[in-house]
Amino acid sequence: MHGPLGDIVVLDLSRALAGPHAAQMLGDLGAKVIKVEHPQGGDESRGWGPPFVGPDRDISTYFLSANRNKLSITVDLKSPDGKKLLERLVRQSDVLIENFRTGVLDRLGFPVDRLHELNPRLVVLSITGFGHDGPEGGRPGYDQIAQGEAGLMSLTGPSPDEPYRVGASIADLLAGMNGAYGVVAALYERERTGKGRVVRTSLLASVVGVHAYHGTAWTVGGVVPKAQGNHHASIAPYGAFRCADGMIQIACGNETQWRRLAPILGIDPSDPRYATNQQRFAHRDELIADMEKALGTADRAHWLGLLAEAGIPAGAIRSIDEVYNWEQTRSQGLVVEVDHPVLGRIELPGPTLRFDGLPPREHTPPPLLGEHNDAVLEWLAEREERER
Repeated sequence: MHGPLGDIVVLDLSRALAGPHAAQMLGDLGAKVIKVEHPQGGDESRGWGPPFVGPDRDISTYFLSANRNKLSITVDLKSPDGKKLLERLVRQSDVLIENFRTGVLDRLGFPVDRLHELNPRLVVLSITGFGHDGPEGGRPGYDQIAQGEAGLMSLTGPSPDEPYRVGASIADLLAGMNGAYGVVAALYERERTGKGRVVRTSLLASVVGVHAYHGTAWTVGGVVPKAQGNHHASIAPYGAFRCADGMIQIACGNETQWRRLAPILGIDPSDPRYATNQQRFAHRDELIADMEKALGTADRAHWLGLLAEAGIPAGAIRSIDEVYNWEQTRSQGLVVEVDHPVLGRIELPGPTLRFDGLPPREHTPPPLLGEHNDAVLEWLAEREERER
């Protein structure tokens, strides 16, 4: 496997989404990722659906989304043999990823001190729901709960009275991304120190970490941000607008863009209500009404064409199928093909990074449960033999 992390071995003890997403990102970068699963059922996301696919309709598309470029080995971590095998794997790994509830790994006999006794160079990524310590550090972490507790739902939805969850499991996914980012930093540090360390993140930290201007609105400005529907909390016009046949999105991030946009819609850009962003935001409802009055006279294609010619940031609101059929998506490597042992040739969402000078890699499919038991044991024995 090639890539910037081609010499790195990742031991993935995680399940569901946050941890597996972190491991998948490292696998996309070339790391050898060994996914450790319980023999009875494996990662619980194997049972999450619909939709399920395959001849027996028993393969979860949810699982397929977070486990490409991995090998699967089944291990009962509570059994003596399982513990011995995990010790061997830890000695041969560079990274261990876990998202157990706080204290579970300790009770299994593998606290951090023990892991670093087995392998002082090991980088440990630990992902929790609300942090590993603090007054609520032991709480279980589920994405929607974290979205609510971390304030994201209060910012999302048509109005402050109707908080909505983000459609994707964004707390899990952000935690996975932050975890992978932390692992890469710890591996870089290890080159200088020769020692691994523990990297910790959580669903709570990952959502709070992307509050951005919503956070400073409160911490500095003393204003509690609230849901704004499909319009920006600080910039106008910036949001979704109705045309004759549906909605488009328009974003004016500066005054130059506004002065180009307004005449297209028959609006005087120097109208006192709209002359600056501060004034436009104060009169946002009036501005939206004026814009939609003009936009309602023609269809989306008409307006998107005019806006593109004028250099105004604008776009359609695509459904998921439209996104994956869009040539721009495919041109960026965001759809990859893999050969699945049951499903055959299938397409998966692809990695988000590309590296100049590296040819497109051949990705491997999300594994069947225990598919690589023999291969991993053979690899492990070979590594151990070379060390003797």
